[in-house]
Order: sequence, then structure tokens, then C-alpha cells
Amino acid sequence: MSQTIVRSITELEDLHGAGTYHKRKLVIVRGQGARLWSQDGEEYIDCIGGQGAANIGHQNPYVNKALQEQSHKLINCTELFYNDERALLLEALARLTPPRISRFFFCNSGAESIEGAFKFARLATGRTEIVATMRGYHGKSMGALSATWNKEYREPFEPLVPGFSHVPFDNLEKTCQAITGKTAAFIVEPVQGESGVRPGSRDYFQGVEGHCRKTGTVLILDEVQTGFCRTGKMFALEHFGIEPDILCLAKSLGGGVPMGAIGISEAVSAKLFKLAHTSTFGGNPLACAAANAAIRYMEDFHLAQRAQDLGLEFMAELRKISSPKIREVRGLGLIVGVELKEKAGPYIQQLMERGVLVLGAGPTVIRYLPPLVIEGDDLKRVAAETATVLQ
Repeated sequence: MSQTIVRSITELEDLHGAGTYHKRKLVIVRGQGARLWSQDGEEYIDCIGGQGAANIGHQNPYVNKALQEQSHKLINCTELFYNDERALLLEALARLTPPRISRFFFCNSGAESIEGAFKFARLATGRTEIVATMRGYHGKSMGALSATWNKEYREPFEPLVPGFSHVPFDNLEKTCQAITGKTAAFIVEPVQGESGVRPGSRDYFQGVEGHCRKTGTVLILDEVQTGFCRTGKMFALEHFGIEPDILCLAKSLGGGVPMGAIGISEAVSAKLFKLAHTSTFGGNPLACAAANAAIRYMEDFHLAQRAQDLGLEFMAELRKISSPKIREVRGLGLIVGVELKEKAGPYIQQLMERGVLVLGAGPTVIRYLPPLVIEGDDLKRVAAETATVLQ
């Protein structure tokens, strides 16, 4: 006689999951706005924000309505055919991105966006060498991993894609030395997120853009995490006054639904050919409807301005904390990091125990990525709890 074994959620995930994640001992079952609830009914302020995918908050009413309506009409439609929601999203992105970016390829994630960007850059230039930045993070698929800096991610999978090199971030001189007439692309994040929340400077980005134009190098801007109002602008590039040749987007584009996009210039698109890159699920009507709704919400509720205002207030509160453990507070909009003089892990755990969920960013940085709908009072509580655990 067979015996039914009732296992807990954590046991089931530990038993059958691949085991490639560091799991926190917390079962999240519900979300609303900038709050999450555990299986046990415990409430948390979410400053992880889906690692940047929940800019418009959990259970967003615009996106929920769009998903419900679209699911009753059409969920999947390959790009063998035209589609109404896809066309509307293309139009919206062309309006929101810089004039240089006029065409888009839809995919399902940030890493996919990066992979396609490398292919497009190679086709556009006829070159193969790609320069990335030290401490940069672009994903863990093979091409994206080749551009990612962290050796702990890279070394187990070497040899990776050949032709990649790395230069110091925000160092214009060394970057320009590395980018030559043989370089297909230079890829860079406006704010290095995983390595510690490090924004680049305006002079750096403008200098890099000019040098890329001079050498015929494709400038790829990775806005997978910084895009869609996170930094106080619709896209972080607006802070620096630059226009890339390729713009990589994902995370909050779909309002929580998996969605990625590669924005490209006319010069890049002119070098592409039919079937140069394809995606079965990319640009599906369900994800496009969610993205259209997410963009409407961002604009209706002025989330870029909200992120800018709340980010300044939040960083000011964090800078008031009198603790010898803090080295620096830095950020842009509502991507914020507190760099410590010691390991951040124990304090991330203590914050969770006090009802605040945060991320790490390298070994010594506490990273805050709350949904942009978070209330100012919640951020004041987050700052107060941070002060408490760092005493």
C-alpha cells in the first residue's frame, strides 16, 4: 500500500529544485504594492522589488486587468504574424527611448537581451571583440557571462566566448585605450548594481559615447535593472545625456511578467537579415499587454519623479545614521546601496527578522530596490530599522 507523504513547501523546493539559489527560510505567498506576506501571515516591506522587476508594485491593478482581458483573447502569437498589442508596445518604446533607438526585438529576459545585443553588434560592425567593465554584471548565459566580471560566476564555465576583455568602470582613459577599430561593442551599465550600486559619471559616459562614434564601435547600454523609472528618469541614460546604439531592457518592462527587449538604431538594424535572431515567446500578446499597461501606469502616476524624490529623501535618512560600520551611502533614484566596513550578510538577515527584505550587492553592500509605489513612511521605517541593526 502506498503511503502519502505530506511535505512542506520548503521541503518540496529543496527536494526537487536545481539547488542553484541561496534560499532564505521564508515562504512568500502574497504581495500588494510594496508589501509581501509569508505563508505564516507575517508582513514585510519589500526592498528587493523582484530584483528590479517590480517597479510598479505587486498585484498592480493596471497589469492585472490587462492580463485578465488579454488572456481571454490571445496569449501566444509568434512574430510570423502581426499583433495589436505588440504594435502598440513598439510604438510606446519608440516614443520613450532616445531618437537614435527606433527599432526593437522582443525576448523574455535580461540575459536574452544581452545575448541578442552581442549578435547584433557583431553583424553591424563585422568585428568580434567586445569590451565590458570590471565589476559589471550582465547575466549568466554564456555570452552574457563572458561580459560579466565576477570570477566566481565565470571560472567554472571557462572557456567562455572568446574576444571579451574588461576595463575599469568610470575610467575614461583606460576605456578609450581598450576600444579600437577592432572593437565590435562596448557594454556598460549606467549604475553597476550587483557590484555595489555604483553610478558612473556624466563625463565618463559622454566621453565613451564620443569615442565609440569615432571608432565605429557599437555602444551597448545595459538598462535591464535601471530602466523604467528606477533611477528617477524613465531610463538612466537621461541623467548622462547619451544615446546608445543598442539599449538592453527587461525586468520591469513587463510589470512583473517575463519580458525583455533590445532597442537598436537604424544603422544597426540595417545590417540585420531575416532569421538573424528569433524567439518563440518573444513579443507574445500577453507579455506585450502587460508591458503596455505597466508603461501607462508609470506615466499616469509619474513614477520617475516619485523615484527621484523618494530616493533623495531615503538616502538623506540613511546618511543620518550614526554608525562606525557605514563606509558610504550612494545611489540614483531608488536604487540605493549602503556600503559597510564589514560583511553585509548578517545585517541583511537581521533586517529580514525585523520585517524588511533587502538585497546584497557584493560582500559588503546592502542594496535597496523597493517598488517605486512605496510610501515615504515605509522608507523612513526601513532607514530606522537599518539604523537599529547597524548600531
